[in-house]
Amino acid sequence: MKYFVTGAAGFIGSNYVRHVLATTDHEVTVYDALTYAGNLSTMKDMSDDSRFSFVQGNICDPAAVEAAMKGHDVVVHFAAESHVDRSISGADDFILTNCYGTNVIVDTARRLEMQRVLHIGTDEVYGSVEVGSSLETDPLEPRSPYSASKAGSDLIALSYYSTHKTPVVVTRCTNNFGPYQYPEKAIPLFVTNLMDGGKIPLYGDGLNERDWLLVDDHCTGIQLVLEKGNLGEIYNIGAGNETANRVLVDKILDVMGKDESSVQYVEDRKGHDRRYSVNIDKITKLGWKKKRSLDEALLETVKWYQDNRWWWEPLKKAK
Repeated sequence: MKYFVTGAAGFIGSNYVRHVLATTDHEVTVYDALTYAGNLSTMKDMSDDSRFSFVQGNICDPAAVEAAMKGHDVVVHFAAESHVDRSISGADDFILTNCYGTNVIVDTARRLEMQRVLHIGTDEVYGSVEVGSSLETDPLEPRSPYSASKAGSDLIALSYYSTHKTPVVVTRCTNNFGPYQYPEKAIPLFVTNLMDGGKIPLYGDGLNERDWLLVDDHCTGIQLVLEKGNLGEIYNIGAGNETANRVLVDKILDVMGKDESSVQYVEDRKGHDRRYSVNIDKITKLGWKKKRSLDEALLETVKWYQDNRWWWEPLKKAK
């Protein structure tokens, strides 16, 4: 089969393409605009594979999307603006890319009669979850322009199944981490700051909780939903690693041999959700489970950034 994967010059998408190339015989075309968070160096290790090809293009350009998507069987849609802080300072790009861009992708897939379209969402659409864990059927309560645009993109994608029977499936993941994550995001920012003798910036009181999911485990879940998920449905993917940011910071300090003097508390983010947690019974019934504990995954991730300064250092300098 031929996969058309949007946004795979970025973090999760590039790791997913590696997973597909390593575990299947499928061909993959990456379609990416190469904005600040997507770059060719992220795909360097895949470029010699004969089953891999790259097309530079914007998902908001319908003609370019159609020309590139023709001849493929499956669409996996990662492309999105995804940084909450950036959405707070300027929401326009988030609404355009995440909502209009998703409509372009799914509508093109409908017209080209793709066999399946998988849209990648986020648990942030559920809003702050004080107790318990969010079910796929729970109301959406996004609290930032980013999460609101992702909620909109989920609904747009699913509407094509309801209206046209376009074979859409949606996943909603928790906070990912791992190799090739742009160094503005929490874990790579913390690790690379410490590597350069800097400090970890910790929002507010540090007690906001997130469920940290290793990107490799996420990718196995994506592939499982793509192959076995029910059309028109949503699947949460989480690791059950609900951890306060303060605890996460302590784990990273311990791994890197640093102490409290490397932590700097900063003013809390506007509208900062207190806790995210998703119920994963539905994807577990498909046969998915994570392969690594949080501590194991953090060790692997820290080592990757220590061994791959060539990749992240130019990105950090360019910010």
